[in-house]
Amino acid sequence: MTGVIIWEDRNLEIYTAKLLLMKTFMNFAIIFFCTVCSTILCGQNAKTNTEIAILLKDNVKLSTLHYPKSVIQFYTKNDSEYAWIHTAQKSDQPELAMLLLEYSYRFGLSLSDYHWEAISLQKLRKLRDTPVEINQKEVAVFDILMTDALITFINNLHFGKYNPSYNSAYIDTNEINGFRSENALLYARQHTDFLKAILDVQPKIKAYTDLQNYLNGLYEENDCLAPQTEMEKIVINMERLRWINTRDQVYVLVNIPSYTLEFHQKDSLFEFKVIIGKPTTRTPVLESSINYFTTAPDWKVPQSIFIKEMLPKILKNSRYLEDHHYSVYDKQGNEVEISSSKLKEIRQNPNRYTVRQSSGCDNALGAVVFRFENSYGVYLHDTSQKQLFNKDERALSHGCIRVENAKELASLLLKNEGSGNKIPVLENAMAEYKRKDFVLKQPVPIIITYLTCLIKNGKPVLYKDIYHFDDSLESKFNENK
Repeated sequence: MTGVIIWEDRNLEIYTAKLLLMKTFMNFAIIFFCTVCSTILCGQNAKTNTEIAILLKDNVKLSTLHYPKSVIQFYTKNDSEYAWIHTAQKSDQPELAMLLLEYSYRFGLSLSDYHWEAISLQKLRKLRDTPVEINQKEVAVFDILMTDALITFINNLHFGKYNPSYNSAYIDTNEINGFRSENALLYARQHTDFLKAILDVQPKIKAYTDLQNYLNGLYEENDCLAPQTEMEKIVINMERLRWINTRDQVYVLVNIPSYTLEFHQKDSLFEFKVIIGKPTTRTPVLESSINYFTTAPDWKVPQSIFIKEMLPKILKNSRYLEDHHYSVYDKQGNEVEISSSKLKEIRQNPNRYTVRQSSGCDNALGAVVFRFENSYGVYLHDTSQKQLFNKDERALSHGCIRVENAKELASLLLKNEGSGNKIPVLENAMAEYKRKDFVLKQPVPIIITYLTCLIKNGKPVLYKDIYHFDDSLESKFNENK
């Protein structure tokens, strides 16, 4: 029995040794196989990286791109690998991206801006089904052009095509309000909902989403679209809304052509009539923030109004100043006593003097003025001429914006920041023309824009192009068709 046991132990040792030898061999085989595969893949990636890198150093090739610096940054962050054509790629993102470009007209954009002469869904499928090594350069060129097309599409959605503040070269070079198109595209590729991530770069402002939803509805319902003029208005006003930076839920929007002011507060909207600048003294398009408002303001008359409009009336009627509660000041800020000799001096050297109107019921600014920083010297204010709000066309001011029911707007601004307890103080100060500043804890964005088309009750409403701004923008879009 002892001998048998020893024999079994020896056989076990031999068997174990064989197993160890076999395991070692298998491990070696696996390592060898993985090394070979890795070498092959690395070789392919190296070829890919080399081809992409070479093309992105080719100035001739770069000159064909709309956003070359953004494309370079994209591939740098993507290790210079193919983004859209890869035999191992199972994602449907490339086809979705191509379809998005093909349906660019649904966003008021033009397919011709996205290298469609060189890329297409059919070509994408053909190249993807062909071994990459057959034509590395052709595949790399396609991949780069597709990336540039998507970056261009993203920038067009976010900034617009004809943004007056940022041209394509500036957008390509700079991060603007934290936004870079290549980062948005890289994020979308990692997102579970690729399309949603791309489309999320669009403005969130209600006027834009209303126009976009209406345009989508037209294409989804049937092929019989709206009249050409209406479509053009929708497209150019979506473009203008892309120029607006704010993504806030609370904001004041003044639309010049509709003579309206909207106070947006999350899901609530309050609308006011406004009076805006005459065509000769236009209200500027701008973005800023209302920092504070003041009750019972006095009015420092702009020099142009004083010299061109007021001085002739003063010279004709010496009581004009007193009747309208105006005072004249010299350059040192001293009030000037008016006499016939002083009037003669003022007429000869009007730039040496300024005029102010004291607060009161006939003050041009009314009982309250809303202040926001801007380079145009305009502001939003109440008015003593409330009967003018009964007019349909209200382009009547020198550029500033007069708002109907200014007290209600001031109250809404206080309520918005939880200062509703100050409303009685506001009402008393306005009623008794007592000067008081109300500084907002959180400044409220104000957008003064120029929209000749808005969606009202589900239908587009066109407004008179009072400053004739539409013509040049329509021409730009028509040239690109």
